[in-house]
Amino acid sequence: MARTKKQIKAEITTPFMANETLAAKYGYAVGASFDAEFSLVSLENILFEIVALALFIHELFFDQHTKEVNERLANEKAGTLPWYRTMALRFQFGFDLVADKDYFDNGNATAEQIALSKIIKYAAVNEAADSSRVILKIAGETNGVLSDFDDPSQVEAIQAYINEIRVAGVQVTIINYKADRLYINLQIKRDALVLDESGMSKLDANYPVNEALQEFMKELKFNGELQLSLLIDKLQIIPGVLDATLLSAESSWIDPALNGYGTPQPIFVSKIAESGYFEIVTFDNINYVV
Repeated sequence: MARTKKQIKAEITTPFMANETLAAKYGYAVGASFDAEFSLVSLENILFEIVALALFIHELFFDQHTKEVNERLANEKAGTLPWYRTMALRFQFGFDLVADKDYFDNGNATAEQIALSKIIKYAAVNEAADSSRVILKIAGETNGVLSDFDDPSQVEAIQAYINEIRVAGVQVTIINYKADRLYINLQIKRDALVLDESGMSKLDANYPVNEALQEFMKELKFNGELQLSLLIDKLQIIPGVLDATLLSAESSWIDPALNGYGTPQPIFVSKIAESGYFEIVTFDNINYVV
């Protein structure tokens, strides 16, 4: 882990100040404080600052390189959870695997055709708590919005691919659900100079709170944790919003037993979507007050 610039500089200046020859030359007591003896604009301080900064940046680069190497090793090691995610994202619809291999035969396909065939845009992997089973959540993208796969031919191909590449003896459950529905009930204290009673901007005729909520959902990582406190923080900085209070939050998700959405359940602090992503159902439950 990279040292801080302050730590690096201290490791340079400490032996410098402990050197008896340098102490005699500069006239300071051995072991004295560097900061007490040398000003910020002294040549010595500037030199040590430059060296410390250079070493600090170098160590940051090294840390990043180590992280990338470790991630790549984890992603490439067959059978690990990151490997299943990597393999899901490599799926190519309409292409066949090379015989006895886990990669596709692209033949004479163009780069554009290959890119279009990679229909799985998002993937997340967990291990089931109650059994030795891998849970693979996937999603595609339609017009820039996360979506499930409802084309039977795509669903069939994805399932066949995962069955082909999975490690022997490991069961993989694919979660290909429509977005979890998110119901939020908000009270917004508005600045009457900026927002009208419906939340519309008096200057631009848009709805800043609605747009901020949509932006927040886009920023939320696939299979990431929806934290209600962060959602409120997002709203608090909107021009025209004096205060934001979350009265309630609920979500519902696809229940295979019902072949549809279940009853909305309350969210108290945070929630990870069963499908991997959320969709705000309506903005009608936002009440604006002065």
